Amino acid sequence: MMLNRYTRPLVILAGLLAAWQAVVVLTRVPPLILPPPGDVAAALRNRTGVIFDNAWVTLIEIVAGFLIGTAVGMTSALTMAAFRPARQWLMPVMVVSQAIPVFALAPVLTLWLGYGMESKIAMAVLIIYFPVTAAFHDGLRQTETGWIDMARVMNASRRATLRHIRIPAALPSLGSGLRVAAAVAPIGAVVGEWVGSSAGLGYLMLHANARVQIDLMFAALFVLAIIACAFYFAIDAVARRMTPWQPSPQPDEDTK
Repeated sequence: MMLNRYTRPLVILAGLLAAWQAVVVLTRVPPLILPPPGDVAAALRNRTGVIFDNAWVTLIEIVAGFLIGTAVGMTSALTMAAFRPARQWLMPVMVVSQAIPVFALAPVLTLWLGYGMESKIAMAVLIIYFPVTAAFHDGLRQTETGWIDMARVMNASRRATLRHIRIPAALPSLGSGLRVAAAVAPIGAVVGEWVGSSAGLGYLMLHANARVQIDLMFAALFVLAIIACAFYFAIDAVARRMTPWQPSPQPDEDTK
């Protein structure tokens, strides 16, 4: 009997936990370096309130940064597709947003925007902006020339062609950009929390490590991994609904 897409993640998680426990037992690594899964589970149970209060802050930063970054990226891509001169101005902005390392910008954003959520959301926006803009813009540029010619024959305006032909044709590319953005969105939030913050999972991990509470640090990391995976699969589901005509990336046998 083949595993379906719902039971497979549970099997993978169980395998990773078993491998983790095996490494701890076989190597006898000190708990200050790698605590066993049981200690991490105990920390997660005993410090549930603290962990999930900080997890809520990180989740808000991730979602807000993703929504703002996606909106700005899509707007930039549409502007470059509709107005050719805008491409000459916006393309350097895209390059600069990725050329400067995120870790170098984190202290500057914290200095300008403070230790609250604003600087972490800005970090997430900077990371998300490029993949969304680049993917959507490439999709808009690679529209089938036959469809464009047909619209011209029917005397369709540039706005109508963009709305009814180029944007729908670019949705698969936009979906790919959204998946990449969903994968990297937690990076911006957590990096910002490491540099300077008063709440969040990154903040909790940093302080737990400084206080040699390694089990708490791993518990926060575990919750962060769950949030990141759940967020990615949620965006993946949205991207699939955007393009129902696209074939599923999983074979039919996997869903049986």
